Amino acid sequence: MQDPLEKILEFGSDLKVFSTELFRFVIRALHFQFIKFEEQKGFFVTSLYRQRGKMAGRLVHSGMAALAALGIAIAPVIAQEFPGRSVDPWSVGSPSSVLSASTTNDNTTTQIAHPELRAKVLEYTVVEGDTVSTIAQKFGVSEDTIRWQNSLASKDSIKVDQTLEILPITGVSHKVQKGDTVYSIAKKYDSETQAIVDFPFNTFSNDETFELAVGQTVVVPDGIKQTEVLWSPIARVRQLTPDAGTVTATGSFVWPASGVISQGFAWYHPGLDIANRASPNVLAADSGTVIVSGWVDGSGYGNRVIINHHNGYTTLYGHLQTAFVVAGQSVRRGDVIGKMGSTGRSTGIHLHFEIRQSNGSNLNPRSFLR
Repeated sequence: MQDPLEKILEFGSDLKVFSTELFRFVIRALHFQFIKFEEQKGFFVTSLYRQRGKMAGRLVHSGMAALAALGIAIAPVIAQEFPGRSVDPWSVGSPSSVLSASTTNDNTTTQIAHPELRAKVLEYTVVEGDTVSTIAQKFGVSEDTIRWQNSLASKDSIKVDQTLEILPITGVSHKVQKGDTVYSIAKKYDSETQAIVDFPFNTFSNDETFELAVGQTVVVPDGIKQTEVLWSPIARVRQLTPDAGTVTATGSFVWPASGVISQGFAWYHPGLDIANRASPNVLAADSGTVIVSGWVDGSGYGNRVIINHHNGYTTLYGHLQTAFVVAGQSVRRGDVIGKMGSTGRSTGIHLHFEIRQSNGSNLNPRSFLR
């Protein structure tokens, strides 16, 4: 009879042999699978290389579609996580794909509270008693603006329950065609290029060159269709300014430059534009202290001078070619402070002139300069 100890030792030896053979078997099996994997991988890689990214576009598009779907699915849940909010994320309009630069006031803010301050074309349903004239007065635009936007044949062609499109301001809307520029559009509608650029809701593909995208719609402020007889004629005579430095009846301000008034004061244009191809000198409209001089912040005003007149008013002189004064300098009424130019957000040589109150609001310079 075999001794129990010998049995244990024999079992241990057999277990060792079994473990060794099992290990070798596993290693060989894994090695074989690895070889097969390498062969398949090589074939797959070669196939992809031959395709050279043929499926890459589809994979990327599929991935983006999956991400968009995920965003749509979880957006309402995320919106509910903000306390005190009950905003439907899909009721919020999308911003413009092209952003437009805007001028920035220095140390002041323009307070505007106009009902006509709107970016989009408004839809209005005609009611009993409406006429083109009353609708035009209601929305503060010309009769021709309504006529052109809605292709009206006559003043009597509107009907009750008819939906009319109303532009934000008097003028024309223009759908950009190939080859159109702000210059050609302004010429077509007898408007000013700078007015198209200054309208805050017109956007550009390139804010430096004012490039337009084919198919987009731009509003041409005060534009007219020159080939048609106007229903509400507007004087199109360009007004010349008096000689720079000429004192007004109030004795408060003098004309800062001589030239043609190319654009007036509006809720979207808080100043007066005076154009002159000769680039004349720009004068201080009243005595005071210079508080800003030069292109200090890269804003749309370009090179500018701002003067504090120490009587509740400040004046701004924008788009200067050169400023001849420095901040802290005292100037007298009529002193030369710079040269008219076209720096910043400008389409041609002109002076942008503003009169501001100490509360930050802008005043119409025509009320002071006559």
